[in-house]
Amino acid sequence: MIISQTLREARKTEEVWEKTIREEERPLFHLTARTGWMNDPNGFCCYGGKYHMFYQYNPYSSYWDSMHWGHAVSSDLLHWEFLPAALAPDETYDYNGCFSGSAIEMPDGQMLLMYTGVRLEHGKDGRPMEVQTQNIAIGDGIDFEKYQGNPVIDEKQLPEGGSRNDFRDPKIMRASDGSYLALIANRPEDGSGQILAYSSTDCLHWTYKGKLAENHCRFGRMWECPDFFFLDGSWVLLTSPQDMLPQGFEYHNGNGTLCLIGDYDEAACRFDEKHDQAIDYGIDFYAPQTVLMPDGRRVMIGWLQNWDAIAIREKSDPWAGQMSIPRELSIRDGRLWQWPLRELEDHRGPLIEHCGQEISGVTRLEGIRGRVLDMELTLHVAENEEGFHRFAMWFAEDEEFHTGISYRPHEKTLKIDRKFSGSRRAIIHQRRAKAYPKNDELKLRIVLDRFSVEIFVNGGEQVMSAALFTPLSADGISFRCDGKAVIDVRCWELER
Repeated sequence: MIISQTLREARKTEEVWEKTIREEERPLFHLTARTGWMNDPNGFCCYGGKYHMFYQYNPYSSYWDSMHWGHAVSSDLLHWEFLPAALAPDETYDYNGCFSGSAIEMPDGQMLLMYTGVRLEHGKDGRPMEVQTQNIAIGDGIDFEKYQGNPVIDEKQLPEGGSRNDFRDPKIMRASDGSYLALIANRPEDGSGQILAYSSTDCLHWTYKGKLAENHCRFGRMWECPDFFFLDGSWVLLTSPQDMLPQGFEYHNGNGTLCLIGDYDEAACRFDEKHDQAIDYGIDFYAPQTVLMPDGRRVMIGWLQNWDAIAIREKSDPWAGQMSIPRELSIRDGRLWQWPLRELEDHRGPLIEHCGQEISGVTRLEGIRGRVLDMELTLHVAENEEGFHRFAMWFAEDEEFHTGISYRPHEKTLKIDRKFSGSRRAIIHQRRAKAYPKNDELKLRIVLDRFSVEIFVNGGEQVMSAALFTPLSADGISFRCDGKAVIDVRCWELER
């Protein structure tokens, strides 16, 4: 297989610069860029007995720029091995970037990647504008050859009013009759988002089928990065809307995440939504993709970052961007629930436990500290007692830095706050969500992994995630209350 000079240079760069990054400079269980910049997960799939994750990638800098596809594999979704970059912008139709897409195993055993290629054209006013098309690359799971007939879907196959400038992120999947379905994000004339459906028998020749789902300006504007699957008796559509307006505590300003649950008419290729919700209520989570594990579990990984809150890093930093912890998904009472991959519990060290601990003022508990840990925290909230107005937990803490979560029982609000985490920029540092105690208890599971925190509320009914900027030397944990609160804490240091 012939490797282009552009891809060869990217592979050489990442191989050299990866050696300069020490193991302790990365999280233990969250996939990071091999070197340089990472954003959206791409091509999340099972192939050859391993899980493959591709990702949007700039191997030359810790900032977004000309998009490649990075590549890593794992046998357990927690420990990742880097493979050579899979795609580089080296053709006329993708010269300005190989954008997001997906992957599937073909009947002949080869892996097929479907991705968005970007090229620039000059409009009538002379200004450059992106033109986005869908393209195919086929290979053995390491090296891929771009199809000579690319693009396989372009503006000629758009419905009336569909934008050729916002036409991206194909999700490829099998239909019940064995044919292939590609779901592609697109901007219609109203300026919002829609998900278009295309069908094929060979993944090379595609026919437009219709609109799977339409936004009609309800949830932000353009929808990005669709994923679509059947789970626990319902069909689930995940997408990431841009430019959202807030709706109470459910949706926040800016770029967010959206889960739609409903029914799917395969013959008409139409999704009928019954319920909508945010996927993550924190600061940093975007563009998730899912994979179906061999044992039937549906697992999701997202980019643990946000375009409106990009980690401002020094130019000398060797990598930027990380993925979330893998999350097992389920549908309960018409809602999406998430829980850390159960195998994470196999990496727990000795248990440190404090039950019935009274918290008043600032309290530190023996043995509770660190930046790589798994904690189960139960906050007892009695509705008929004054108790306290605000309870908080600070972590990644020293005399200068901390990140915190706090709960106000009378408002039923849970807040994450990282304004003291080390960022020098006026980016998003706080998010709040409604959180309701169950049987007078608010249960939180807090996963810390050096440069991130993910908080699972009440068994996974909600999740709040954030990237951290704090030096690893800040490893203190404290509990704070303006009255008296009682908590139970079970904590494990996580070990590789």
